[in-house]
Amino acid sequence: MIENIPIPLTLTGIVVLGVLAQWIAWRLRLPAIVLLLAVGILVGPVFHLLDPDAVFGDLLFPFASLSVAIILFEGALTLRFREIHGLKGPILNLVSLGAAINIFVLTASALYFLRAPIGIALLIGTIASVTGPTVVVPMLRAIRPTPVIDKVLRWEGIIIDPIGAILAVIALEFALKVNNTEIGWVLGKLVVSGSVIGVVAALLLGGLLKRHLVPWYLRNVVTLAVLFCAFTASNMIAHEAGLLAVTVMGVILANTRDLDMEDVLNFKESLTVLLVSLLFIILAARLDLSSFQTLGWGFPLFLFAVFFVARPMAVFASATGSKLSMRERGLIAWIGPRGIVAAAIASLFALRLEAEQIPGGDLLVPAIFSIIIASVLIQSFTARRLALSWGLAEQQPLGVIILGSGTVPVAIGESLKKAGFDVTLADSNWDALKRARMGGLKTYFGSIVSDHADHHLDLSGVARLLAMSNRPAQNTLACLHYRSELGTDGVFALRTSEDRDKAQMTLSGSLKMPWLFDDRIDDVTLEKALESGAVIKTSKLRDNYTLAHLIERSEGLAIPLFAIDPRKRLLPFTSSDEPAARSGWEIMAMHLKADGPSKLDAAPEESDPVEPAAPA
Repeated sequence: MIENIPIPLTLTGIVVLGVLAQWIAWRLRLPAIVLLLAVGILVGPVFHLLDPDAVFGDLLFPFASLSVAIILFEGALTLRFREIHGLKGPILNLVSLGAAINIFVLTASALYFLRAPIGIALLIGTIASVTGPTVVVPMLRAIRPTPVIDKVLRWEGIIIDPIGAILAVIALEFALKVNNTEIGWVLGKLVVSGSVIGVVAALLLGGLLKRHLVPWYLRNVVTLAVLFCAFTASNMIAHEAGLLAVTVMGVILANTRDLDMEDVLNFKESLTVLLVSLLFIILAARLDLSSFQTLGWGFPLFLFAVFFVARPMAVFASATGSKLSMRERGLIAWIGPRGIVAAAIASLFALRLEAEQIPGGDLLVPAIFSIIIASVLIQSFTARRLALSWGLAEQQPLGVIILGSGTVPVAIGESLKKAGFDVTLADSNWDALKRARMGGLKTYFGSIVSDHADHHLDLSGVARLLAMSNRPAQNTLACLHYRSELGTDGVFALRTSEDRDKAQMTLSGSLKMPWLFDDRIDDVTLEKALESGAVIKTSKLRDNYTLAHLIERSEGLAIPLFAIDPRKRLLPFTSSDEPAARSGWEIMAMHLKADGPSKLDAAPEESDPVEPAAPA
């Protein structure tokens, strides 16, 4: 049946299935790897619709290696040292002492429970010690743990990937019966070549980008080209040194001052999502389900050692002397899913072991993929519940950042705080923030698009940005800056009177965003209404009291601002959308004073949502 499927159709099908699995996983709030592995197993060993070796031939594993390089580089670009202030000890311990404990326990478990030869047991132990950001980060998004746990797990996953890969290379040489002198030589070449080439590539690319010698539209492809050159050059000197080179390159670029890599990072994130989708399906499709029988009777005990012995021992030993609480340590110990790097390395090394006819080599792939599948499935369905029961996760992000500190932002901020939201007002005018501070609101003094804000403005738990300053350019910059972090449905801007007068200076195309509230409303009309005695009230809807009833009974004096659903999601009314508020929801509305202005002036008719004014 495989022979009858054209290769272009096969490739298209893999891409479509991968993207579809990612989308369904997002809808179901599951790590995508769960569905990707299921799809790969179904189209491969179950229904025999896909044979990756026949489709890709000799290009399969070079493609897998380059894909892993991009994934590691993208993860390394997020490693900013300033973000782990106070957590360096536990993180460094996890990727050193913790990794050693993991490898020792897992090697001993594979040796005893799986009856693996010492070389194969060591190889299983080293590869199984790798967690990886491709599964950790999606799981963290679903769990929404406290910032401390999030940072520890995220950094551990990114750093341990290349370390585990390097140790796996050494273990492979040991399994192939290379003598100790050669192992030392292999390790030396690997570390030196990977580190040196990674540093040189980072300095070269960083210099080109900082001096603007690369046009904007070529930044992503030039970065990709330099990445491939560093990876390939390192691998030509020492096998798998490329993994170390791309990680070093990414870390240096991420921590280079005055170098903006945000656009490159966004491109790499999109590329990583696609590559992870393809790799998981392709590698899972190569599995031989009958090979899992070779694991024998001791396999359940081996998994028990993975989850309840090795990981807890590593975490608790690494956290000794740290400020992490016992519950935080317990949750970190429970979350340790294995990902695409472990899968790719196991698949690559299995071919070498098979070619050399190493006894026990057939245990490697089923053992590693069993750990991947079990860790992702078990932890995906239990970690969120455990985090909630221990008070280490948010039920629903309730953070709201309001840009501006005038009458309108303060009034709305106070109302949102009364409704249970965690509100922070941000402004670069210290005196203007005085009223917000006196009202008990949290404040941030400075520009929220500054380096200082990136370092000190904590976005954990923040779900909405409301740009409500009287400066259109500042509103626009804030929305564009935080759109990648909060999503297109998480940033909103309030129309200003200046926006009405300068339609010819507005942004267009993909930069459009809807205005907050009614088309009739801008910052001046809201301020005048508040000065005339208008108040902001929150009302709960019932079966016999709908939004229409609220507006009707107010005789048109109620202007809906926000809807709050039973899960405490804040849904603004915008110029282009009205939340489908139902019974049980709350409506926050501005009620105009009866003896004041009876209505707001109508705004000019617009056929499309208007976007904030362009920065000057």
